[in-house]
Amino acid sequence: MKKIFYSTLFAFGLFGYQAEAQPSDPPAKTQTETISITGATAHIGNGTVIPNATIVFENGKITQIGANVAPTGKVIDAKGKHVYPGFISANSTLGLVEIDAVRATDDEAEIGLITPNVRSMIAYNAESRVVESMRPNGVLIAQVAPRGGLITGTSSIMQLDAWNWEDAAYKKDDAIHANWPALFRRTRFGFGGGGGSEPNKEYDNQVAKLKEFLTQAKAYNAGKPEVENLLFKATKGLFEGTQSLFVNADYEKQIVDAIQLTKELGIAKVVIIGGRESYKIADLLKANNVAVLVSRPHALPASEEEDVYMPYKLAGILVHQGLLVGIENSGQMERMNTRNLPFYAGTFAAYGLEKEEAVKLITLNNAKILGIDQTLGTLEVGKDATLFVSEGDALDMRTNKISHGFIQGRDISLNSYQKDLYLRYKEKYESQKK
Repeated sequence: MKKIFYSTLFAFGLFGYQAEAQPSDPPAKTQTETISITGATAHIGNGTVIPNATIVFENGKITQIGANVAPTGKVIDAKGKHVYPGFISANSTLGLVEIDAVRATDDEAEIGLITPNVRSMIAYNAESRVVESMRPNGVLIAQVAPRGGLITGTSSIMQLDAWNWEDAAYKKDDAIHANWPALFRRTRFGFGGGGGSEPNKEYDNQVAKLKEFLTQAKAYNAGKPEVENLLFKATKGLFEGTQSLFVNADYEKQIVDAIQLTKELGIAKVVIIGGRESYKIADLLKANNVAVLVSRPHALPASEEEDVYMPYKLAGILVHQGLLVGIENSGQMERMNTRNLPFYAGTFAAYGLEKEEAVKLITLNNAKILGIDQTLGTLEVGKDATLFVSEGDALDMRTNKISHGFIQGRDISLNSYQKDLYLRYKEKYESQKK
């Protein structure tokens, strides 16, 4: 009896949580009429700006764009406003965790050191309230990647307005993600004072373990194995060139070792995530066609000897050295902070990048790095009508006020639970002032 009672309580509790977790509005319906946005300053995403532009799209695709285009269909007057391609978040865990303190809602990591067969896509929660809160800041596309271990699993690219993960999937299994072994380990805090760090004595062994697995995986996929190995099989795209390997590595030695190993194994598509010391070996990265996803700039420098503003300058330095650079957002409170993606680009614009080059970091550049630049990343004829209208500069939190958003031509909702709470308590406290 007691067991049934507790089970009933759990069921009602879980049902209550799921009911509370529902998003504010349902996903938008497929575009059925031609839409024209007129009078806006169009930020194309490739560094070009078109003043007083008209953008026409139908059936989810951009059909016309320019300063002398005649509007057709439904007209949205955007005079004095700005239009941008939908911002793209790379290396994100959006939709994989809803509440950090509730283990049942946390699907970002799997048990084990090497799990390339883990697919983040099937764990993605399209009804996440965290996901819906990205759209009002212009973040409309995300690469959703798992965390944990040496090889964490396989990412997929999702559009952020969907009924379920099947509807959300934009590009399936685009990349495999790895954490390169750390050079240093933190020492524990004790009663005698604060902690510190010490060299990772297992570094060489961990690199050797990673190399052994990838070497065996390459041999497995090159032959005709009689016994199926799901871990090896999941890496096949790395050696065929259909998938990228995203490597989390900050320090010079880590990056050099990673490039050396991937080159030796014939893995052609490599992306460095973080890369805090990547500016020291820019020539090596460029020679091997390795892109860099820099982390959010609001952080301390990599070492005591480094320029205190280096995290703010890093993207500009790498771009000026000729590298393909985008922005990623891993770290503490990464899901919630994804909404700040445009403002990270704005920070880089204040420290060495031209404004439109900063826009490219989260539009065309991220699209190229993720392999979706044929359909996303810029406002061009033939590409998806995934874009938004902002009252002002979308890289400035004071003027990033989105009035309209579209994903593949669908007029998406910009409401969120956070907005609902804001309006609710705004009314409460405004009434108290009277």
